Amino acid sequence: MGQNPVPPPALDRASLVSTTEPGTKDVENIRWNLPYEPMSLDPMQSFNYAENTALANMCESLTRLNPDLSTSPGLAQKVEFPDDKTVVFTLRQGVKFWNGNEMKASDVAFSINRQAGPDSPSFFSDYFLNVDKAEVTGDYEVTVKLLRPDALFAQGMASAAGAIVEEKSAKASGEKFGTPQGELQCTGPYQLSKWSSGKSMQLKSFDGYWDQTLPRHVKNLEFSFIADESTAVNALRSGSVDGQYFYLPPAGMEQLKNSDEVDVSYGKSLVFFTLRAASTEGPFADPKVRKALSLVMDRDAMSRVILQGAAIGSGTMASSDYWGGQKDIFAAAEDPNADELNIEKAKKLVAEHGEFDRPIVIALQGSSAVHEQLANVIQAAGKSIGIPIETQVIPVEQFGNIYFDPAAREGLDAFFTSYYGNVPDPLDVYQVFRLSNSSNFGEWDSADKLLNQAMGTMDPEQRAKLTVQAQDLVQEEQPWITISYLPNILVQNSKISGATASFSYLYYPWAATIGGK
Repeated sequence: MGQNPVPPPALDRASLVSTTEPGTKDVENIRWNLPYEPMSLDPMQSFNYAENTALANMCESLTRLNPDLSTSPGLAQKVEFPDDKTVVFTLRQGVKFWNGNEMKASDVAFSINRQAGPDSPSFFSDYFLNVDKAEVTGDYEVTVKLLRPDALFAQGMASAAGAIVEEKSAKASGEKFGTPQGELQCTGPYQLSKWSSGKSMQLKSFDGYWDQTLPRHVKNLEFSFIADESTAVNALRSGSVDGQYFYLPPAGMEQLKNSDEVDVSYGKSLVFFTLRAASTEGPFADPKVRKALSLVMDRDAMSRVILQGAAIGSGTMASSDYWGGQKDIFAAAEDPNADELNIEKAKKLVAEHGEFDRPIVIALQGSSAVHEQLANVIQAAGKSIGIPIETQVIPVEQFGNIYFDPAAREGLDAFFTSYYGNVPDPLDVYQVFRLSNSSNFGEWDSADKLLNQAMGTMDPEQRAKLTVQAQDLVQEEQPWITISYLPNILVQNSKISGATASFSYLYYPWAATIGGK
């Protein structure tokens, strides 16, 4: 890290934006790059960057996460809570699927019910743990009965968890629904016209779209699947690709920032970069080891040098963009020692752990220079206090399997990941540490009781206070070691503008506001 004498300055949170200047001219075609080819376009199996980037323009949710990270009505024009275990969605009338069929209440009930239950195939299953059933209770009304109060279910309907698909189409396609071999029927401003597996995906503007406030200047949107960072950067600089969202700064970030051919925007975000537990056993399962490793991480230097000044060093998972209407409570609870550097304290914790019977194995994403460079720095930092660390490279196309397939985590202690909650409520981040949560791979249980209490607390202020108590335990035991806050990185060709700049691009129809300058 000392090889770069003048690292880029740290980003200023106040400079982060939500939108870019709306484009005003019609554009026949734009080509947008995805960092890999989506595994599926079925919304319930889409919890990852490439999938959600594409789907945000195709499959709409019951509520909408806006560019400023607020929530507004989506396919449901009203959401009501008659009691703590009942949610009533009043639906928009006249909404059409791409095939011309009207969206019915039965489609909404189907889209919710197929994700509920203990054997749910949904990647968003944690939002549906407390769902008993969704019932049609009117021509344009669906009522969801919960098994117990759940503070996140309705909030989660602004993510792809709340995306509505046509029941008839989904049932007809079966397991092929949302794949190149099957059908996809949604209501969004762009419809899937062609998916050439291994090559590209083509969308076209949907003439029957309901929301006339979105201009849809772009008529045709093509997605390429360039995984190699250097190739993607060169494609952007040459103009053969018109735009891309980056969840980590690519190699060549400075080239993009200094190019006259593209505009780079940094947006408000719910994303953080972390070293995440993958196993209940081994040296990383000891909180003393995790805390020791955290204490020798120079987060500011990592963010300015390895993350090329496109990140902000932070040891806290839930940044201020999560705080919503409870800013005062969370601001007062910020940990002043979250980014502490203390080598002597770290050595003492390692001594208390005792001799290591094997090294910590950390998984890296192939083709990611950031993963490789961070691993090198953390290996050296670990060695300086007596923690042995090895790495294992996993191809980018397979890296997502770590999140959902236990077999993909075998032999791993931890892995680098950029992670996020889907909505601006810190509980949506910390609920990953409930024992019932499918992502708590390390089965860390110290905050389980508090988090379950918070989940059942519908009053926002009381829920925030419980979440703060859980946050304190997370900071103390470091079940995940957070390294930095990651602003959203948007690159657009200088001839176009209007794409959503914030994290909401994963769920908001970002292409519908792009146009020519």
